[in-house]
Amino acid sequence: MRDPASWMQLPIDDRILEILDSSELILSPAVIALNIEKSRSEVNRRLSILVEYGLLTRVKRGYYEIAPDGEAYLRGDLDASTLSEQTD
Repeated sequence: MRDPASWMQLPIDDRILEILDSSELILSPAVIALNIEKSRSEVNRRLSILVEYGLLTRVKRGYYEIAPDGEAYLRGDLDASTLSEQTD
């Protein structure tokens, strides 16, 4: 059972994490948006938030992969409400 945080928007956040996890690839916002049938701008906004909380990693500008915490959340091993925003 997944434990989402109040800052998460479901189901889009879960769908983004799932597509990155299942593909095991580094993907762009456009590719993610196409595969989950959401707008690129909506996906872009959510990617930034998911990176801020450590569920995704920005590999380089415009490319993302799932982070270990994102994998743990999908498995139900991490309560996302325990995460805090990360600063660089």
